[in-house]
Amino acid sequence: MQAILRQATRFTILGVLAAGTALAQSPPPTSDPAKVAPPSEQQQKAQEKPVQQQDSVSPKNTKEDVDAIGNRSVGKGINFYSLEKEIALGKGLAQEVERSSKLIDDPVVTEYVNRVGQNLVRNSDARVPFTIKVIDSDEVNAFALPGGFFYVNSGLILRAQEESELAGVMAHEISHVTARHGTKNATKGEMMQIATIPLMLLGPAGWAGYGLYEGLQIAIPLTYLKFSRDSEREADFLGLQYMYKAGYDPNAFVTFFERIQADEKRRPGTIPKVFSTHPPTPDRIESAQKEIARILPNKPEYIVTTSEFDGVKARLRNIMFARKVQDNAPGKPSLRTRTEQQQKGTQQGQDPNAGDDDRPTLKRRPDSQ
Repeated sequence: MQAILRQATRFTILGVLAAGTALAQSPPPTSDPAKVAPPSEQQQKAQEKPVQQQDSVSPKNTKEDVDAIGNRSVGKGINFYSLEKEIALGKGLAQEVERSSKLIDDPVVTEYVNRVGQNLVRNSDARVPFTIKVIDSDEVNAFALPGGFFYVNSGLILRAQEESELAGVMAHEISHVTARHGTKNATKGEMMQIATIPLMLLGPAGWAGYGLYEGLQIAIPLTYLKFSRDSEREADFLGLQYMYKAGYDPNAFVTFFERIQADEKRRPGTIPKVFSTHPPTPDRIESAQKEIARILPNKPEYIVTTSEFDGVKARLRNIMFARKVQDNAPGKPSLRTRTEQQQKGTQQGQDPNAGDDDRPTLKRRPDSQ
């Protein structure tokens, strides 16, 4: 009996570990809007004001010291992947992305986005080179794969109102690479897989152990783009430092968050894909504001936006509009299903097969004598 209880305890512990990992990737539960008091005008005005920064700060460690950026071990921790292996992994994933995506090839747009990104990379803890490209997509999204393969959707560029907002989101995604979150997630997944091998061999009735193993496979997917809340907080923390050191106003990151949150309240379900797994919750916004005030000393001036950003944004908008017009051109051939053809013929009162001259006809070949 005791042996059975010990075995059941092992299953329970592993189940809790799996559930805990899955819950870490889900956003916190939202409160009932009917029970939440609307914010006062003073609170709304306070949110619009930039965070007051100190003239000097006293960092507790190198991770809080912006002057130590580039000379500190940010991505340390258990990781089965060397930097070389991580780059090779990211290269393979990038090939899959580019096979299934349409890239913006306009040299003015791509050069500008690459320049903004590389400036952030130079002012980060990156230990790998970055390749930055623009995807032709209306979705407000950006993602960085392991090894420094970074993609920015055209929808994000068009949604940003200032260059500093674009830089803030890009700095956040760069931070996932510098902290090596993707390969750390993969390492955790592989460790859990190894831990389940004894269960498959020693589990009760054999098939029960196999079922738990399959369950853990589902609970801990080997993904390189969905991170725990702790990883997202670290990416916020590092991203604020990187954009600050590159000369951008860190308050722009908070401003973008607040606007996304306001849009979601007005029209639920419109939250951009870049925030789908880590929404800009009030506590996350408050945490970013506290970090700005605590670790980032005040500067006399920041980069907020540039005329080049406005020009690239207008150029990109024209490119997207021209492509949509071309895609919807009346003379462009389109594929129709057989059902659509039949419905069209029925509406016209004709035999759906009568006017289809290209439809193949099967004939019986006479038997040879």
